[in-house]
Amino acid sequence: MPIFPLVLAAALAVAPALPADQPVEAAGPEGPLAGSLLAPVGKARAVVVIVPGSGPTDRDGNNPLGVAGAPYRMLAQDVAQAQVATIRIDKRGMFGSRKAIADPSAVTIADYAADVRAWVKVARARTGLPCAWILGHSEGGMVALVAAQQPEGVCGVVLVSALGRPLGVVLREQLKANPANALLLPQALAAIESLERGKAVDASTLDPALLPLFSPKVQPYLIDFLRLDPAALAAKVRVPMLIVQGDRDIQVSVADARALAAADPRATLAIVPGANHVLKAVASEDRTANFATYSDPSLPLAPGIASAITGFVTRPSR
Repeated sequence: MPIFPLVLAAALAVAPALPADQPVEAAGPEGPLAGSLLAPVGKARAVVVIVPGSGPTDRDGNNPLGVAGAPYRMLAQDVAQAQVATIRIDKRGMFGSRKAIADPSAVTIADYAADVRAWVKVARARTGLPCAWILGHSEGGMVALVAAQQPEGVCGVVLVSALGRPLGVVLREQLKANPANALLLPQALAAIESLERGKAVDASTLDPALLPLFSPKVQPYLIDFLRLDPAALAAKVRVPMLIVQGDRDIQVSVADARALAAADPRATLAIVPGANHVLKAVASEDRTANFATYSDPSLPLAPGIASAITGFVTRPSR
């Protein structure tokens, strides 16, 4: 399992003016899916479809629940300096893709994966390249792994801050790590266990503080997600795979990245020092300072994120 060198590419050090985003569409179940294509000046060496993380996360990586740092837009701008094109997408039923399905909660991971495969076709058609890379961030990593089980037109997979263990394991770990959750833990853990068995939870019995996590509308989606094992999916991937993980991520751990890498010995693992879950640099272990970066669009991406990705997707041989 190679460890990818985290050397900031010289091409990223000089930032020429970039063309503006171009609106693009892909076929959705009931209406069009919407996204933004950012192509470099001249011929693109590779094209990457960026799959968003959990909840109402938009194509730029922002979320009305408190994330405003635009990490996906910054990533697209950074990798364009190395002649890598990107398509950033809105999930079906949300933002620009709201007409694709009436109820954005009525989805499964397989549905999102089908949308990603539609975007792969668009990426190839718009760039003229023979294949496209799928980059999944956080929850999007699971979508990328499922989409890559059908590898036609897929160059490979890039998993960024992606789960490497089943969601139930990680949720329990996250809930227990925050002392403020102590009184809620029994209810939360019981709810996770019920959903893992495929049984919905009566939301009226839950503390209101738990409703954002266990809303009745999202429980079918959670049941679907909880049954998946990302490491088992990674073991079945037959295209090149890069795993990028920040060591200051307080949502997904280095243990997840190592679990994914262990599942596919051919995968490349890049541990980025100081990077957190939204791909920004954090100078300490302070949780408050870490979360503060989530809403700060003035902060650039952590050094090493973009160069790890561009170095991998443009490397001529693996």
